[in-house]
Amino acid sequence: MIIKTLEQVMGTKGDAHGDKWHSLRLLHKEDGMGVTLTDSILEAGFEMDLWQKNHFEACYCLEGEGTVEELDTHTVHQIRPGTLYAMNNHDRHRIRATTRMRVICTFYPALTGKEEHDADGSL
Repeated sequence: MIIKTLEQVMGTKGDAHGDKWHSLRLLHKEDGMGVTLTDSILEAGFEMDLWQKNHFEACYCLEGEGTVEELDTHTVHQIRPGTLYAMNNHDRHRIRATTRMRVICTFYPALTGKEEHDADGSL
């Protein structure tokens, strides 16, 4: 059984952050679960183009509001508490936080903890 708290992940390789975002990655590949689970905060004004070329990602909004835009079609979806958005086709997308958002995300296959976003937003 794996038991971790957010406090235990802070300051480790699972503590990832950048301009207006902070993600605590609770599960990694080495945990043997096959997925990564994150608890992430996107601050108001956060905007980033993302593209998970090598992973599927699903996110569930717990707090706050924003939008996710499908970059290939320019379709914009409203995100608020209780909304799931999933990139099931390695979708290029732009996430914007209107207010401070808290999202729980999963990645498949699991992240190793060494990934960094490329210039095109890919992971």
